[in-house]
This record gives sequence, C-alpha cells and structure tokens, in this order.
Amino acid sequence: MSSSIESNHPESDHHGVKERTHLGMRIDDAWHSVQTNVAMKRGHVETIIPYTGYGSGTWIRVLARVVLADPEEMAPIKGGEVLKTIKEGIRGWRNFTSAPVRYAKVTVEVDGETHHVTADRGGIVDARIDAHLTPGWHTITLRSADGMVVESPVRVVEAGITFGVVSDIDDTVMVTALPRPFLAAWNTFVLDEHARAATPGMAVLLERITQQSPGAPVLYLSTGAWNVAPALTRFLSRNLYPAGPKLLTDWGPTPDRWFRSGPEHKRSSLKRLADEFPDIKWLLIGDNGQHDEEIYADFAEQYPQNVRAIAIRQLTMGEAVLAGGRSKVKPSSRTPNVPWVYAPDGAEMSAQLADLGIIDHSFQNPAG
Repeated sequence: MSSSIESNHPESDHHGVKERTHLGMRIDDAWHSVQTNVAMKRGHVETIIPYTGYGSGTWIRVLARVVLADPEEMAPIKGGEVLKTIKEGIRGWRNFTSAPVRYAKVTVEVDGETHHVTADRGGIVDARIDAHLTPGWHTITLRSADGMVVESPVRVVEAGITFGVVSDIDDTVMVTALPRPFLAAWNTFVLDEHARAATPGMAVLLERITQQSPGAPVLYLSTGAWNVAPALTRFLSRNLYPAGPKLLTDWGPTPDRWFRSGPEHKRSSLKRLADEFPDIKWLLIGDNGQHDEEIYADFAEQYPQNVRAIAIRQLTMGEAVLAGGRSKVKPSSRTPNVPWVYAPDGAEMSAQLADLGIIDHSFQNPAG
C-alpha cells in the first residue's frame, strides 16, 4: 500500500509567483543554482539526512533534509547509507554548503507500507503520514530519488499520556560562550559539539523526569537551523540528555523577509504540539534571554490547558551580555494559573519543580 503526501510547508508552493518577489529569495535562487551546478558536475547524488520524528498511534511526523552529496563520502550503516561526515561526527561547513534538493521526492516505508512525500524549497521534508505503530521508539526507512537509503528514528507517544517536556537548547541545556551575532557562524564553520558546555544539572533533571514519567515525550525546540541537527544530537547524547525529536528551522528567506523569524518558529511549533497532543500538559523550559519568557507566556495564555509549568534558567551576567541582555519584563502575572520557576541551573530548578509536585522529592537525591 502506498500514499502520496506533500510536506507541511507553506513555502512548498513552488508554482506561485509571490515567493520570487523578494530580493533575498532571488539571491537565494542564484546561489542555489551555483551550488546545484557544481554538485552535479562533481557527480553528487540525492542524499537524505534523517532527523528524529514523532507521532501518536495513528500518525507520525517525518523529518529529514535532502541534499546533493558526493557518493564517495557514503558509508554503509545498518543496511542503509549515511554521509561519512555525519557518521563520524565531523561538524562544519559541509552541512551548510551542500546543495539542498528543492521539492525532492522521498519514499518513506513504515511498517511495510510505502508513502511518497515531497520536500520544500530548502530540501526539508516535514510530512505527517498515517501510521499505526505501538508506543515507543521505531525505525522507518527513507529512500531518495537516486536510491540512497537511510533509517530514521521515530518516537510514538502512548495514548493517555498527559505530561511532556519542551526544552529550548541554546543557553538552556547547552552553553556556548560567544556573542549571539557570531554564535551561528562560529558554531557552523569552526566548532564541533565538543566545544559546547552542558548546563549544570539540566541533563540530570530531564533524566529524572523521564524516569518518573517513562512515557513522557521530551522535545527540543530551537531557532537553530536544521543543518546543525546531527551535531546537536551528538551533543545531547554525549551529555546524557534524554533522546527526543528536535524542532529546528530553515534560515532561508521567505517571500517577504530576508530570514525566517526564530520566535515565530517557536510559537508555531508550540501551537502545533497543542493541536497534535491536546491532552498533554507541557513543562516548558527556556532561559531569560530575549524571547523565551514572552513566547511561553503567550502560549500559556492561549493554551492554559496544555501548560503544566514554565521553568526559566537565569543567565549569568556574562551569559546575559553575550546573549544580548535579559528579558526586561516578567510575564508570569499574565498566567496566574500556570506556575513559573526561575533557577540558575538544573539542580535548583529540580528542587523548585519538586516543591510544585511536578517531580517527586525522592528524585532530588539519587541516594534518597
């Protein structure tokens, strides 16, 4: 059995004229043409970079990126193929300079059923497909038009689960001591995940939550680009954070903007989760930099039934300077029925969440 599904991207309407009106998109088109021509002359083929998906018992969200890559850089793994640069953990310029395959056709195999999905103009596959899978972790297969095959993990949330975690990444679970204007470029082209530091106590906090509530999904929400997802996955795994889908974005231009809005990406992602899992109350974890408090407060106002609590990591003075300052307004008064906690690290945040009854006090002390 097979089905054909378009990816869930408003930008994927490549027959429209509107998307070509902005200068940023015209420049992007020109650069993409150069990338593609060079890649084709070098014999590069369509290759899929898989990302962790999620779903319920009746559907899954498939996430991936299709790029043109050198077939000589392919290495077999679990019956499929994956870029050596990704397999070996090498982070850097190749993830950003590889030409995306616009509107690529991808074949998805789930539990013996075949589905056909389409990427957006940035090569991003973001498709919801019907699937009947048991709760827990599953592996699906993705195949490109050039026959390259990869396997992708999917977390299926059990029906009846009423608690989950959505956590920001930068300055919340991970700290990189660089000014925000230089952070993206530096992390992209210079550093790998070894140069980043885990926020003290945050991995322990999230692990305790998953121990106490084994079925609770943990998702990582960031304004970072999909290109860095493999490095983020390695960082989270190396620092013992619970595995979970990452909801990232595409930095490319839109019909009316040079770059996509990071805050809007977070807002729309949270609203989507509320629609997809109406019975789950989320613990929202972020930091008191520029946007998280306001974004979470807005979401809690609109979806109070889907917020268990909001936990904000307080940046140090140095971190706040590098992040461009702290939030000026404490919006907790706008959500009187949603508890807020503020803490500089995971240990103190854990203590306050225990006082609220969100985690058991017995999880505070492993020896207790």
